[in-house]
Amino acid sequence: MENIKEKADYCLNCPTKPCTTGCPLGNDIPSFIKEVKQGNYKKAYEILLDTTVLQPICGRICPHMKQCRGKCVRGIKGEPVEIGELEAFVGDMAIKNKWNISKSEEVCDKKIAIVGGGPSGLTAATFLRRKGYNVTIYEKYNKLGGLLSHGIPEFRLPRDILNATIQKILDLGIEVKYNHTLGESISLEDLKKEYDAILLTIGANVSTKMGIEGEDLKGVYGGNELLENNNHPDYKGKIVVVNGGGNTAMDTSRTINKMGAKKVYVVYRRAREQMPAEQKEIDQAISEGVEFLFQNNIVKIIGDKYVEKIECIKTELIKVEGESRLKPVNIEGSNYDIPVDYVVMAIGSKPEEEILKTLDLKRNKWGYIETDENNRTSDEKIFCAGDIIGETSTIAWASRSGRNAAENIDRYLKNI
Repeated sequence: MENIKEKADYCLNCPTKPCTTGCPLGNDIPSFIKEVKQGNYKKAYEILLDTTVLQPICGRICPHMKQCRGKCVRGIKGEPVEIGELEAFVGDMAIKNKWNISKSEEVCDKKIAIVGGGPSGLTAATFLRRKGYNVTIYEKYNKLGGLLSHGIPEFRLPRDILNATIQKILDLGIEVKYNHTLGESISLEDLKKEYDAILLTIGANVSTKMGIEGEDLKGVYGGNELLENNNHPDYKGKIVVVNGGGNTAMDTSRTINKMGAKKVYVVYRRAREQMPAEQKEIDQAISEGVEFLFQNNIVKIIGDKYVEKIECIKTELIKVEGESRLKPVNIEGSNYDIPVDYVVMAIGSKPEEEILKTLDLKRNKWGYIETDENNRTSDEKIFCAGDIIGETSTIAWASRSGRNAAENIDRYLKNI
């Protein structure tokens, strides 16, 4: 407690609230920290509840330096406030003390189906239920959480914390139908007959491919699929290359390293400071023995049926007119080989095409489901949120998207 109070006291409670501006959810950070300073932990929790229901989760795994903490005024001349740690502390206190999520006493007869129980779906379900709506979540697995359960390793997000956070949401009276997959056990047409509105939050967890030679060899995996399905090969004594620079690359490389790989490399075509992953995650991976090959690019995967080695090329970063980010360009003649046993692609993700083809909803030029500014699809009764519409892939942005969708669904149902 003393350590937490010291970290809270470090906050200047800026009236301009730049940290709130940096938070995708718009959490009133100075106000909740002010309550922590005074020991009013329940009041701090209630302030956070206005905008988020995933406090112990976002407090742990958000890329804080790229969001709230990165905007902290304290960071100009020193270390910024430990906003994530303070948020996680308040969220943990809520779990420990069984502080409930408040909801409206009014009961609405409108029914809403949410397909997908990840951060977007859970957040939308909470805010809709708090308004009095009857909400049912359809989940393809036998547990909720989506990426939180099937993509974030336990060493980053303890399962007891995750499960307790989800249970607080379900305690609002939200119904869940597990083991229901869209396009198989349920269809949009059936849901439209039963519900007044439908929200799709099925995510985008199919790993993107590079489109290079050898990518179809045995031994090449997608990082998203490895984490989601937890179906890993035996890494003991093996050399593994993870290609990418985001959180999925960090999570897969650290997971594989912990599973006994002889050597784990992370190949990233840009510089360290350009990596999307949080610096603390990169530091942690390095401290655990993962080796980073910055400004390198995989150009070919080589082998006879199975992966045997990769061909890499070094890159240089150049300024391109009209672009704010330096562009990596291959350095001709700098090619070299690395003997490897497995290659993991962690360069991005996309929606599952087989499911999207069954939905008969308009899609944009990038392949995501197209929505208007109100989260509505080409079918006025169907809304979408999160990764499936191409939102920024962080937990906070997914949660914000779900909250926005809940507000838009509320407006829609009040006007029909």
